[in-house]
Amino acid sequence: MNNNKDINAVLKCWKQYFADYQFPYYNEIIFNEEGDEIYEEDMYSLAPLHYGFIQPKYTLDYFEITPAGESLLHSRRTDEVFLRQMLKFQLPSPFHKPTEKAAYFCVKPYLEFLRLIRTLGTLRFDELLMFAMQLTDWHNFDRIVDKIDRYRQDIATTELTYRQLKSKYLYQELTTIFADRIERGETKTRETNDNSLQKFLQTQANNLHDYADATVRYLRATGLVNVSHIGHTLSIVPEKLKDVDYLLETIDRNPILFNTEQEYIEYLGNATTPQLYTDNRTALLDKLHSEFPSIAIDKELNIEQLKDLFADLLEQRKSETLREQVRQIKDYRLYDDIQNTFKQIEKGELYDAPLMLEWNTWRAMTMLDGGNIIANLNFDDYGQPLSTAQGNMSDIVCDYGDFSVSVEVTMASGQRQYETESEPVSRHLGKLKKTTNKPAYCLFVAPIINEACIAHFYTLHHLSVAYYGGKSIIIPLPISIFKKMVEDSYKATYTPNPKQVKHFFEQSKVLADKFGNEQEWYNAITAAALNWLE
Repeated sequence: MNNNKDINAVLKCWKQYFADYQFPYYNEIIFNEEGDEIYEEDMYSLAPLHYGFIQPKYTLDYFEITPAGESLLHSRRTDEVFLRQMLKFQLPSPFHKPTEKAAYFCVKPYLEFLRLIRTLGTLRFDELLMFAMQLTDWHNFDRIVDKIDRYRQDIATTELTYRQLKSKYLYQELTTIFADRIERGETKTRETNDNSLQKFLQTQANNLHDYADATVRYLRATGLVNVSHIGHTLSIVPEKLKDVDYLLETIDRNPILFNTEQEYIEYLGNATTPQLYTDNRTALLDKLHSEFPSIAIDKELNIEQLKDLFADLLEQRKSETLREQVRQIKDYRLYDDIQNTFKQIEKGELYDAPLMLEWNTWRAMTMLDGGNIIANLNFDDYGQPLSTAQGNMSDIVCDYGDFSVSVEVTMASGQRQYETESEPVSRHLGKLKKTTNKPAYCLFVAPIINEACIAHFYTLHHLSVAYYGGKSIIIPLPISIFKKMVEDSYKATYTPNPKQVKHFFEQSKVLADKFGNEQEWYNAITAAALNWLE
């Protein structure tokens, strides 16, 4: 790929919303009966291509930005941009040429996912994973709805636990999908020499989970779909029901046939198609009057000006919603909700735990003490968390006037925690020191702290690295200890102040010098955290 700055900007924008560039091949791997799986390294950076934001030029090693890509970079309405491109994505397409043994495709998947959610009212993540991902041909839509209805009936009547019933259905669906391959004994997967049926089905189940998870993230980016993290369900945003109904009524369900790949590339890269509900001036005015009835609207504004006005009003409403959340947090009105959310994260009860941990830690830091606490995650139009912080920045930045605190969170555990988090955490802290030109510390929160991370952060207390802005004071804490700090703040008869925050981090420096190994330091600093207000 070339180094064109606009191409890199598109990739950066994509990463901001979806955490990585990975593209869900929508059952191409699952239904490829020949077992030709796509290696992970080949999947990176392809999503912006398949959604029409960049296009190949000359060869697949060189890309140029499309009008849709330009729109992604410059439009204030990124959800509208994502929506247009996802609605155009189709199978088959000139980019996806299935083998003779692959499943038959005739679908615009995101259009049908919206139809499925609208038809059923809500769609559980498990239902998306087990049934909706089989919707490779839109003519089978009613059959998929029937499957989900039967599944829901069984939930209501079975004596099995939900987990047992889900496992039973998942096994049944996978063995049906892969019946021919299983009959031929082709159950060996690329990652292992184990050719057992159990290992094969578990691998395919993991694949399904990844594809479904990516699909949820993409649907969420359109602004049309709500996610209930507690119920693990998808639903249409109430204010967007007319938008969805318009799309379902006006967009042809059949994929378009193209004579050449270039025709498809030009179609996909078009920034103005398909037509959306809000492209109609009357419909847009109706939405403006409905959502903001007290606003006087200039009748001379053209459609683009009206869209900009709508975007301004949505941003103002989001900002006010977030300000009201902060007021309630600082008044401790959300204390029980914050602590309960941490418990749900620890128990694995929430969908998209990394996002929820980042959001809830921001809420906790806001309540914990004074200071200006900034979350670098993305919020939707209604002040709900949309996606985690993009790369190359701290998850949360706390400004306390004469010093700052970088807060990093992760759901990763074991060696992976050290491999993916240790260097970025110290790098983000160093960047914060340089940009603020004042002392800065870091709090690292995870369900369980890996011993390698403890050793790394202990070492950085003693090691002066210019790239990291000198010695790095990074305190790793498990969620259980951090929850106790939040509880102490709630129970205190006064509002904790920044001096107490700074003292906690300075205490870590003293303890690191006092103790000769990382485990003794870690035991001491976690004990100090349990009494951080004393």
